[in-house]
Amino acid sequence: MKYLTIEKALAAWRDLQPLSEKDRKRLSRRFTVDFNYNSNHIEGNTLTYGQTEILLLFGKVIGEADVRDVQEMTASNVALRMMTEEAAVKEMPLTQNFIRTLHKTLLREDYTVSRDLPGGMQTSYVIHAGQYKTRPNSVITRYGDRFEYASPEETPALMADLVDWYNAAEREGKLSPVELAALFHYRYIRIHPFEDGNGRIARLMMNYILARHDYPMIVIRSRKKSEYLEALHQADLEVGPVPGDGAHADIRDIRPFLKYFNELVATEVYNYVLFVSERNENVWWYDGERIAFRTPNYTKILNAMRTQPTLTLADMKDETGISVTAIQKLLERLIANKYVERGEKEGSWRVFVTQ
Repeated sequence: MKYLTIEKALAAWRDLQPLSEKDRKRLSRRFTVDFNYNSNHIEGNTLTYGQTEILLLFGKVIGEADVRDVQEMTASNVALRMMTEEAAVKEMPLTQNFIRTLHKTLLREDYTVSRDLPGGMQTSYVIHAGQYKTRPNSVITRYGDRFEYASPEETPALMADLVDWYNAAEREGKLSPVELAALFHYRYIRIHPFEDGNGRIARLMMNYILARHDYPMIVIRSRKKSEYLEALHQADLEVGPVPGDGAHADIRDIRPFLKYFNELVATEVYNYVLFVSERNENVWWYDGERIAFRTPNYTKILNAMRTQPTLTLADMKDETGISVTAIQKLLERLIANKYVERGEKEGSWRVFVTQ
C-alpha cells in the first residue's frame, strides 16, 4: 500500500459499488465486532476479540468475563446501531441532545467511582450518564504532564459552539468529510464533556460524520493506541494547553492529528476493498489484519473446523490429508495467534478469522 492516499482508496471502494447483499453483510459483521472490540479495548475492557464476537453476534458469554465489561460491550453495540441510524437521517442536523442520548445509551446508568487518596484516605463520586460533567477532569500524559480539559462551567457553552460549528461547516462544504470528522474528534476531546466515556463517544461521532457523507466507517485499532494518542498529543502541542483554544481549533492547527487520520482512513478503506474483492483461499482476516498463510494447510484445517461441529485430530487428518504431527504444529500457531480456540464440547472449535 505504498503511496496509498484517501483519494485512491475511495476510488477503489467506489469502483466496487454497488456491493452484493452478501458482501454488505460480511462487512457489517466484521465492522460490528472490530469497532466495538477496539473502541472499548482502548479504554481497558478485558473481553477478548473472540469473546466480543460471540457476545455481539450470538448473545453468548464464553469463558471467564467481567460482568461490567460484558454490559459495557453490549451497550457499546446498541450505541453503534443508534449512531448508524441517526447518521442515515441526513436532513436532521446534529444536536447536543443526540450526543447526550448517545452517552446515556453507552453508560446505561449513573454509577459511583471510588478513588484512593494519599495517606490512605478514600473519595468517591458519581459518574452521570447522559449529563455533562460536574467536576473537573484531566489526564496524565505519557510524558508525565497533567493535561486539563474544559471546566464544568465552560462545557455547556463549548459544546453548543461545537455543534453549531459542525452544522455550519457541513452546510458550507469547505472541509471534506474526513477533515470534518478529524476536527470534530479533536475539538470534542479537548472539551471532554462527560465524566467517563469521552473517547468512545469521540470514535462514535467521527463515524457518524463519515457515514452521513457515505464514507465507510473506520476503526482505530487498540494495538495502535500509542500512535493514536501520540497524534493527539502532537496536535495539542501545536494548539496549546488552553481548553478553549482546543475546543475552537482550526483544521490547520491539528496537522499532526489530521495526517494520522488521513492515513488511518486510507488504510481502513483500502482494507475493505481487499476484504471484498480479493479472491485467494489462503488469505484470511483477523481484527483488521490481512493474513496470507504460506501453506494451504492452514486453510484446509480452518475450513474443516468451520464445516464440522466436532473435529478430532484423527478427523482432521482424514479430512485434510495432513499428518497429525503437522496438524498439531499448525494448530499451536493458530491458537497462539487467537485465530481459533477450543469450544466447550470435546472436539469443537471456534474460528475467529474470516474470509
